[in-house]
Amino acid sequence: MLLCKLRLLSSPACHFAFLIVVTFGVLAPLTCHHLLHSYFYVRRWHLNPMSEEFLARSLKEGEAALQYFKKLRALNVTQPQGRAEPPWLLITVITVYRKPEFHYVLQVVSQFHRLLQRCGPPCQRFQLLLCDVDDRSFQHADAKMLADFIPVTRRFSDSQRANVSEDEDRNLFEKEKQDYVYCLEKSLQNYHPEYILMVEDDAVPEAEIFQVLRHVLEMRQPRLRNALYLKLYHPERLQHYFNPEPMRILEWFGVGMLLGPLLGWAYAKAVRLPGPSLRIVLFFSLYSMGLAELVGRHYLLELRRLTPALSNVVPTTECCTPAMLFPGPSAQRTVSYLREVSCLWGFAKDMALYSFLQKKNERAYVVEPNLVRHIGMFSSLRNTYKPKLL
Repeated sequence: MLLCKLRLLSSPACHFAFLIVVTFGVLAPLTCHHLLHSYFYVRRWHLNPMSEEFLARSLKEGEAALQYFKKLRALNVTQPQGRAEPPWLLITVITVYRKPEFHYVLQVVSQFHRLLQRCGPPCQRFQLLLCDVDDRSFQHADAKMLADFIPVTRRFSDSQRANVSEDEDRNLFEKEKQDYVYCLEKSLQNYHPEYILMVEDDAVPEAEIFQVLRHVLEMRQPRLRNALYLKLYHPERLQHYFNPEPMRILEWFGVGMLLGPLLGWAYAKAVRLPGPSLRIVLFFSLYSMGLAELVGRHYLLELRRLTPALSNVVPTTECCTPAMLFPGPSAQRTVSYLREVSCLWGFAKDMALYSFLQKKNERAYVVEPNLVRHIGMFSSLRNTYKPKLL
């Protein structure tokens, strides 16, 4: 009887049951309860303090961005002279008046300004442009400050209430679309760039954004040159493997196919088996897939920041437009497409852009991991202030 119990305890089934209990019942909850995008995240413990910390950090970074431009003004640094040749990349930051104390647009532009200076000669043909679409531009002090340092185009006049169409006045989603069309069209007309990066004023670029874009566009250009757009941000909460996007499921199986044999081999060595059986490999494949999903795909994607060569380019998903890159010819098509549709609640500009992929037989892609950080907690579109990270 004792011998049977010892054999049972030393069997793979017993080992696997023990591993599952320890991993998913003890170790993972203890180590991942503070990870915002993990299934183990404990909202009631961390959400409020993390949200308050995020707000405090955003206020601090907004003040630092304001001081950055004040210092540039004191040093008499002004916007560079226009270049004769069209830019390779035009970075158009779309801005509207938001809660002024956060200085969102200053955070975005100051980071781009620093990265361009740090990049040096490889980014000589990169150009910054601010597109102010606030219908009361006289109240947007940050946009006025930035006019001393980068070119600014304004959709509406400074001196009076903008002549907004009746449809736009009633429907903020249509106004947002019209603003986007205006900024994209002005970028094309005034600069004729090879690529246009449309960035919303609460999307701060990551440090590696230029290196990744140059690698992706130069090394993988054949399929991307004709794409309608290349999305540089997808919400972290929507990046799990267990999602409708089929490419994610294939990637998830890839995790299991890679780690299953490796962990199976390590287990076989540890218990002195001649080699891992098919059942052992299958168990560790499912084990690693479950662990990757529950801990959070977002954190695995962060490993790709080690080098631009690891950046992933996959078919795009629907949601969100904080940072969108358009090849020049595609930008012109996008302007025409957007003029054909009207946006409203439930059909904003991100959904309109995604709908063109089937309607117009176009293709679009998303870069992973994200190349911008979304810092906005105040929605100018919905007029809501949401001081929560989730």
